[in-house]
Amino acid sequence: MTLSNPQTNSTACDIDARHAEVQGDGPRIAPLDPDRFSAEERALVVTIRESLGLTDHSRIPEVFAIMLKHPDLYQCQMKMSIQLYQGALPPRDRELAVLRVGWLCRAPYEWGQHVDIAKRYGVTDEEIERVTQSSCAAGWSAHDAAILKGVEELIEGQMISEVTWKQLAETWSERQLIEFPTLVGQYVAIAYSQNALRIRLPQQLADGLRHR
Repeated sequence: MTLSNPQTNSTACDIDARHAEVQGDGPRIAPLDPDRFSAEERALVVTIRESLGLTDHSRIPEVFAIMLKHPDLYQCQMKMSIQLYQGALPPRDRELAVLRVGWLCRAPYEWGQHVDIAKRYGVTDEEIERVTQSSCAAGWSAHDAAILKGVEELIEGQMISEVTWKQLAETWSERQLIEFPTLVGQYVAIAYSQNALRIRLPQQLADGLRHR
């Protein structure tokens, strides 16, 4: 699986092969028993889930139980995610960017989770499908296309072109422009962790990269 061409459309990804590669025989690190979570760890889980608009904490998702085997690292990672969710970028813009990251990284967990989150912020089914195509797909506004193009350029060349930057700057403030590459980097890092550790997909996201 390569990211050498960020214009790749949905038909160029062998989803079954990618799921087999990323999911394998299950997680590479066994999850903690949730009954062994400290009060601080449980509070962190609640804070993270509520920042995503989730209020049912009766069952702790397995991803938390694995990542909390390195609680200091996970706390830092999740503090950044919470900051970005409360940050300067409009939620819809943020979710378009995260979806493009999830698709380009071929990250089933990240993609599926953020399909559901994106819908809560007004991203349509048609737009979600279009994210799998590219910034060049017909139908994007100039601003939305620039968001996706910025993600593609950062992943491909670790830089945003002058043309894309100027287009984003027509709509975004300096604070939002500063936040954008950090957002992309954060979710690339999360995709790396979820993919490499083979975090198991929960039932509601079992279709992974097919999730719409």
